[in-house]
Amino acid sequence: MSRHAEATHGNIEELPRRVPVVSEADVCVVGGGCSGVFAAVRAARLGARVVIIEKQNCFGGMATAGLVNLWHSLRALDGSRQIIGGLTQEVIERLMKRGAVRATSLLAKDFAFNSEELKIELDELIVENRIEPFLHTVYAAPVMAGNVLQAVIIENKNGRQAVRARHFVDATGDADLAFDAGVVSRDPGPLQPPTTCAKLQGMAGLKGFNWQAALSEHGAEFNLEEDWGWGCGIPGLQDVQMRADVHVFNTDVADATQLTRGEIEGRRKIRAILDILRKYGPPGAPVGLVELAATLGGRESRRIAARHQLTGDELLSGQRFTDAIANGTYPVDIHTAGGAGICFRYLDGTEMSIPSRSAPAIRGRWREPLPADPTFYQIPLRSLVQDRVPNLVAAGRMIDTDKTAFSAVRVMVNMNQTGEAAGVACVLAARGGGSVADVNPDDLRRTLAQGGSIMI
Repeated sequence: MSRHAEATHGNIEELPRRVPVVSEADVCVVGGGCSGVFAAVRAARLGARVVIIEKQNCFGGMATAGLVNLWHSLRALDGSRQIIGGLTQEVIERLMKRGAVRATSLLAKDFAFNSEELKIELDELIVENRIEPFLHTVYAAPVMAGNVLQAVIIENKNGRQAVRARHFVDATGDADLAFDAGVVSRDPGPLQPPTTCAKLQGMAGLKGFNWQAALSEHGAEFNLEEDWGWGCGIPGLQDVQMRADVHVFNTDVADATQLTRGEIEGRRKIRAILDILRKYGPPGAPVGLVELAATLGGRESRRIAARHQLTGDELLSGQRFTDAIANGTYPVDIHTAGGAGICFRYLDGTEMSIPSRSAPAIRGRWREPLPADPTFYQIPLRSLVQDRVPNLVAAGRMIDTDKTAFSAVRVMVNMNQTGEAAGVACVLAARGGGSVADVNPDDLRRTLAQGGSIMI
């Protein structure tokens, strides 16, 4: 009888085995959040054979499985020009046809969308562009030949398999592929905590009742720390809100043990909030739990060491880059690592701190006024590419930034653009026969613009 593994001295030793190659592609995208999907679509539209691997049952990442249903403004802060286009704009327009997105003034000219409709829209993008999808599939390990990625090992219902490709996009959020392949990672310092999101019904029945104060007053009874959060309505659903009121402090989502504990603790905290509202809320105004996020909302974990680390000074001064591949306006948004509190820094030199849900906001300035404030910032290609693994590019929140810059660029409308750039960079690298890091930025920007992206 053959054995697949042997137990020795408290360890399990796997015996050598052959892993079938289930697919071969020009580009393999590991991670199917919007950044990964957009990388795959842009590569496929340029004629590449593309595979995308996603551990959840749907594409979209935090926008779908994580329930975060808000994309920020596509325009410069002064409204003078549109600065974000591409697939973000295309998906918004597609959702508009079904009444599944609406403009909101939550943070000025943002877009609230229906996450369930977005799941289907992303499915359609994958199918329309003949991308080979692997859902319910976990990335397990890289296959290297020296410093070159040859394939990735995956696990799913069909067992252990391999996907071979010429170029790879790491869109895992936590830089899983890059880390395993030997790419140097930055020390992010104290991690901003993740958030568990939920859809709640009946919040309108709390009108006139200060439920945030009730959470602060009675939180200790239900083992809740002082915290801070926000919410957003959902197009097509009456009196249902997405709520992001629960941080899970001191949790590294790149660590399996901490991630497991964090998932359980986040759900417990959602129930605690509901229990407080049941006990101390107004009679006859029940708030119901509609849905819990399928994944804890990781805010910060690993970041790669790329050719250039985008700094807070560069971002807040609106520095332009000749290899810019993304534009954004979302402010610096730093969540306190170990407890309640959030601090915003804006491009106009102002700042706002919110110590907790029960404390008033504190407003001030982080710099003196300028004759003309920047109205947007940029992300350079150099922050996505590195020299350790020539056929690997990063997309999403693991790109190279310092703490301040990270806290602004990490939101979805910014990271969506890094995905598009990563997909195009892979195709241009294949055409040129060189490293992804050595793709001509002018050619990249030109190709992105031809596909609908806004290059400034």
